Amino acid sequence: MIQAGDFRKGTTFDMDGTVYSIVDFQHVKPGKGSAFVRTKLKNIVTGQTLEKTFNPTDKYPVAKIERKDMQYLYREGDICYFMDMETYDQIPLNYSDCEDALQYMVENMMAFIQFYKGQAFSVEPPNFVELKIVECEPAVAGDTAKSAMKPAKLETGITVMVPLFVNNEDTIRVDTRTGTYMERM
Repeated sequence: MIQAGDFRKGTTFDMDGTVYSIVDFQHVKPGKGSAFVRTKLKNIVTGQTLEKTFNPTDKYPVAKIERKDMQYLYREGDICYFMDMETYDQIPLNYSDCEDALQYMVENMMAFIQFYKGQAFSVEPPNFVELKIVECEPAVAGDTAKSAMKPAKLETGITVMVPLFVNNEDTIRVDTRTGTYMERM
């Protein structure tokens, strides 16, 4: 059991038969009245978010979330296939469940799959990925010291902002948590 006063980002708990993950929280101590915890919750199955306040002494059962490192194999229509590297079992997931992660992933890349009671519900790409630029404006000589940026389309189809000195066919490192350029490889 976990008390609402102990909530932190990423904490998962069961409330009314539904598993939620804490997206954001704030402990509030008003001048009058008792303290409370203001939270933003995400339903891990549907992805729906809601805001709710809790009494700090409220108790909820902790939800056990299993995390597996799996390989992204391919996409066929609206189904994406991932393989468990220990058992070689293939797991199909709906494209809508892994759409955000696939913006930064190419085939054979490793990802973290989250499971609740044996059911996969979320895909997390690695924190940093190396992707090839397929479309961007040519590099501009003399502008390498400025912090000016230009859009570049990557092999996965996502567009990120890169420095002016980066060219087509360059491979860059991208932070998938923020979607920002890190360095040219």
